Amino acid sequence: MSNSAESGQPNVLLVTTYPHGGAGTACRRLQTALQKSGVNAGLLTQKDVSGRFNFIAERLSFLPWEHDKSVRFSFSLANFGTDISRHPLVQQADVIHLHWWNQGFLSLRNLEALGRSGKKIVWTLHDMWAFTGGCHYDWGCGGFSDSCGHCPYLRFPSDRDLSNQVWKRKKSLYPAGMEIVTCSKWLAEQARMSSLLGTYSITDIPNPIDTDQFKPASPAEKLAFRERFGLAPDTRLILFAAMNIKNPFKGFTYFREALHELRDLENTAVVVVGKSDPADFEGVTLPLVQPGLIQSATEMAAVYAACDVFVIPSLEENLPNTIMESLACGTPAVGFNTGGIPEMIEHGVTGLVSPAKNSSQMARDIRQVLDEPEKRADMGRNARSKVLTEYAEPVIARRYMEVYQR
Repeated sequence: MSNSAESGQPNVLLVTTYPHGGAGTACRRLQTALQKSGVNAGLLTQKDVSGRFNFIAERLSFLPWEHDKSVRFSFSLANFGTDISRHPLVQQADVIHLHWWNQGFLSLRNLEALGRSGKKIVWTLHDMWAFTGGCHYDWGCGGFSDSCGHCPYLRFPSDRDLSNQVWKRKKSLYPAGMEIVTCSKWLAEQARMSSLLGTYSITDIPNPIDTDQFKPASPAEKLAFRERFGLAPDTRLILFAAMNIKNPFKGFTYFREALHELRDLENTAVVVVGKSDPADFEGVTLPLVQPGLIQSATEMAAVYAACDVFVIPSLEENLPNTIMESLACGTPAVGFNTGGIPEMIEHGVTGLVSPAKNSSQMARDIRQVLDEPEKRADMGRNARSKVLTEYAEPVIARRYMEVYQR
């Protein structure tokens, strides 16, 4: 990283556990957006500084406490990590910009050490973990407003259980003066209500997206996509995408229930991107198109742009990259009224918002988008306009620069 004095901009080091996944992708996109705006932005991930020992130790330390294996990766203690405060990139940086650093990358002690370094610390939250006693999403528990305890993720919940202990460690080790950023207004509201972060400066800034990469498709490109999978040129396409559809947070069972209610739709197919098997679609009669797990952003953009509606039945989300990608491609979305989803899907404007866990209403909303082509086209144009105004790279880079410089 070069000397910041040459450009008048601070040297920024982005820190995240993985370069992939939702948080990792958002972090790398921000790095690109900052660099395009002339900011010297570096990146430090777990693989750059350590092996898998800390990851294994972190997971094993939770095993005696977990309620069952379904919550194994939903609760983090942050007991194990690597001290990066003396790393050359940290030493050269003016701003340490933390993103998602769980699963053995950093510990709470490591965060305390960064606070003692004298560097400005900005922490972008991608879930609720920063202000809870260990869970990444609280499922409506609300214990973070006090001091946690009686945690439903734990085998032995009590007023002084593991969640209360982790809460106390965070209270004693969090550096003063951190700038907290959330990707959604919803998460900012939750953080302000918390006992751990309520006194910090909290700003909501969405993730950026490359609007030249994620963009609407031409009629010829949409036709080519359908021909590729042997579909009729006028086939209407419903899109669902998730890294792993078995993740309960992704709400796939509600999507499947909605598809059962849409079995009478004609000239309609379902595109499923992600890991799945035939048993996942038992009883679904609509034709299925399954490209599998797509790693290429360019290829994924082509899928979004070719489809008529994107469906996201997630039960708890911050600000999903998938919705932003769909809207950028001019494809309206249907999702549940949870987390930051209704901030992105403006009901009746860029898509439709269904009541949480209401698969019947979600089915009706999907049907409405498909059956009203003129309204669907309006939603697609509105979606693209929203992304250009609120999520484009220059817009987000400028907002983060204001945070770095204050």
